[in-house]
Amino acid sequence: GYDPYARNGWNTGNSRNGAYFRKVDTQFGPIEVQVPRDRNGQFHQHTLPDYKQHSDLFEGMIIQLYSKGVTTREIADLIEKMYGSHYSPAQVSNISKQMLPKVEAYHKRKLSD
Repeated sequence: GYDPYARNGWNTGNSRNGAYFRKVDTQFGPIEVQVPRDRNGQFHQHTLPDYKQHSDLFEGMIIQLYSKGVTTREIADLIEKMYGSHYSPAQVSNISKQMLPKVEAYHKRKLSD
């Protein structure tokens, strides 16, 4: 809430403490976001969820492709060709585990005669 190098935050117990960078994969390619830091760790940015490295668009697309029967290796190749973001088949598998209850219900459904 004050300009850089201003005396307002001096000796308040919680002043600026630099910044750190986060790399996030988006539909437009990887971007790097600079997030400010404070001495007590009370500042939380709200534009990106904590520890998240991909946008929700990728996760939604992976889940949709997986639910249609596309393999994890094919999904990883498609994302790399279309967006330039590298996903391993293991990462795709971890994201697709969100669909596991629906996939199991689909496999256990009753088939008509």
